[in-house]
Amino acid sequence: MTTRDNDLRTPDAVPDSWVGRWAPVAARPYLRLARMDRPIGTWLLLWPCWWSIALATEKAAWPDPWYLALFAIGALLMRGAGCTLNDIADRDFDAAVARTRARPIPSGQVSPLQAALFMAGLAAVSLLILLQFNPFAIKVGVASLLVVAVYPLMKRVTYWPQIVLGLAFNWGALLGWAAVKGELSAAPILLYLGGIFWTLGYDTIYAHQDKEDDLLIGLKSTALKLGEKTVPALFLFYGLAALLFAEAGRQAELGAAYYLALVGLAVHFVWQIVALDIADAGNCLRIFKSNTHVGWILFAGAVAGQWY
Repeated sequence: MTTRDNDLRTPDAVPDSWVGRWAPVAARPYLRLARMDRPIGTWLLLWPCWWSIALATEKAAWPDPWYLALFAIGALLMRGAGCTLNDIADRDFDAAVARTRARPIPSGQVSPLQAALFMAGLAAVSLLILLQFNPFAIKVGVASLLVVAVYPLMKRVTYWPQIVLGLAFNWGALLGWAAVKGELSAAPILLYLGGIFWTLGYDTIYAHQDKEDDLLIGLKSTALKLGEKTVPALFLFYGLAALLFAEAGRQAELGAAYYLALVGLAVHFVWQIVALDIADAGNCLRIFKSNTHVGWILFAGAVAGQWY
């Protein structure tokens, strides 16, 4: 494999990312396989973890920085492992789509076996991180693997794969609380449910980028299911997310600062919906990426809510 072949970049990769500028050429296909050049997915996986840790923190105290760091590393690795599993399962579909055919597996930069070994390595290090927590949290973390394993198959059998993605991507809402408290209660469960509706919203927006290709190759998504009804559906998804987040805060006995943050969150949700153009793939991607602001708003609100 030549240097040029080994440095292929997919059309949807981030231009001039650190992977293309600084990473060794031989490592670039693996880093792109794990989406290290596109951090938004890691943030979306991390935010429910950090929210939950903040909700579980004692009054007038700061979230444990060690736990925040462990979950950040774990989210980076598990997102990479999940993307690798997804690309192994979807390699034939990716080869048929212009936006994805240059990804490491369909383009031949990484073989399915090499990808599987890479994924196993990421999962092994993630397990070492999980073992730093209490026994109950370890059990909660292991339980997530079933959901993670079945997600790549869902887009073949249901128009609602985003629900399963929500179940997987928001598991940290349960795990973060379990790591701090050693148990589960209403607050993290409500946070988890709110996160699922949040994911339904942002990933429906994301799926509108691929709807034409999905139709051609026979994959399903909420974007295809909802079509022109996407906007009212987003009001429903995001509205339920905000209400569940509010009740999670009440159950965790957060102060008024948390609810002030939720007002900002609601404004951001409305902006997303009003600014959305489902016929413009670039617009959909920008709106989707803006959800990292949702994470910052809710996290800051949860931290402040323990103090004010």
